[in-house]
Amino acid sequence: MNGATTSGELRAHNRVRLLRAVHDSGAVRTRSQLTRDLRLARGTASVLVAGLAEAGLLHEEPAPGHARGRPTQVPGPHPHGPVALAADVREDAWELAACELGGRVTVLDVRPHDGTPQGTLGPLGEAVAAHRRRLGHRVVGVGVALAGPIRHGGLVDIAHLGWRSVDVPALLNLPDGPAAQPGAPAFEPGETGARPGEPRPGEPLPGTPVIGNDTVLAALAEARRGHLRDVRVGLHLHVDFDLGGVLIVDGRPVPGASGAGAEFGHMPLSGGDRPCPCGATGCWGMDVGANALLRDVGLAHGGGRGREQAERVLATNGEAVEANARALGRGVAALVNAHDPEVVTLSGHGVELLQRAGQALMAACEPGLMAIRRDRPPRIEGSALGWRGSLLGAMESVFDHFLTPEGLELWRKNHPDQARDTPDRQSVTYSTLARHKPL
Repeated sequence: MNGATTSGELRAHNRVRLLRAVHDSGAVRTRSQLTRDLRLARGTASVLVAGLAEAGLLHEEPAPGHARGRPTQVPGPHPHGPVALAADVREDAWELAACELGGRVTVLDVRPHDGTPQGTLGPLGEAVAAHRRRLGHRVVGVGVALAGPIRHGGLVDIAHLGWRSVDVPALLNLPDGPAAQPGAPAFEPGETGARPGEPRPGEPLPGTPVIGNDTVLAALAEARRGHLRDVRVGLHLHVDFDLGGVLIVDGRPVPGASGAGAEFGHMPLSGGDRPCPCGATGCWGMDVGANALLRDVGLAHGGGRGREQAERVLATNGEAVEANARALGRGVAALVNAHDPEVVTLSGHGVELLQRAGQALMAACEPGLMAIRRDRPPRIEGSALGWRGSLLGAMESVFDHFLTPEGLELWRKNHPDQARDTPDRQSVTYSTLARHKPL
């Protein structure tokens, strides 16, 4: 049931369904495939696609390799269509990208930072503002992934950098409004007392900032475009300088009561007793990740520095890598016993740990599993998205708020004079963002 009670509401609902299907499929399905998958009448699909093209949301091109008969059309991003700005703020650098409907990512800027809130977020905010001016009304929202727990209102704590209750939207100078929580359910007409076209009570409007933990966002992306797609219960672990993890249920991260979940790395799962900068003792993340690799070989660590040295250790020091993998495996066993996931996915350095020391990881994991888990253990897989997961998750959270009836209505109001769709060399195949190279 979609809750639509009038023809207008049903049309709005189907417009959202069609755009969501184009986006989730990576803009590769033909119109006939989308018509079949969404169980639409052929005439209805044609009218919907034509209207979305006229609104500057979709643009069709012939399917690649089509040779005979009437060309099969593939709906994809319009040359002047919506763009989500997404940023991944790591402990030593940030990356800013523009993301189009369908998920194509175009990197706009990559910069190291000094580790301070102002020195990190100030320049990022300036870069976001510059690209928003350049792209104008195409920008439908900004998503930011950060390497620490996020509390309501966009406050972040990054223990290894000494950040405490840093107000991210204020330092970025993003638009006014509440910071959205990643993975919040999309609005459907009739789902609450709100009327179609009106925001759900407490739900941020499209365009307000989406501030999220990097692990939560990486997990969201894995559930949409990676190995957790169509998995009912999954566990995602993101390994960078330290470790984060989150449970995925029905495709969405479990955020916690205040939004500050995804902190499995601060549980005592590996038997260590070192004090952690977070204030706890024996955190799992003290034994897994780049900081642990550097410490194990006697190199300076902490403060978001030493990424290149840690990558060299990963590539050359088997003993340190196996110690890291064993600590990871012990913690995975505890979480599998607790949550019973179907699949465990690893991103960041977790992919390399699995590749280089998978046997050590599994040898440490298996003895810690309950007998009933050992009979049918979950698959442990490296992320299909590599290091790109957090950035893609920031993008997904923006489009989650845009691909709603009220998001499309706001687009219509901001684009009253949108020209009709015309074939353009900036098409489905090539990025519509000039001067920047798509990934």
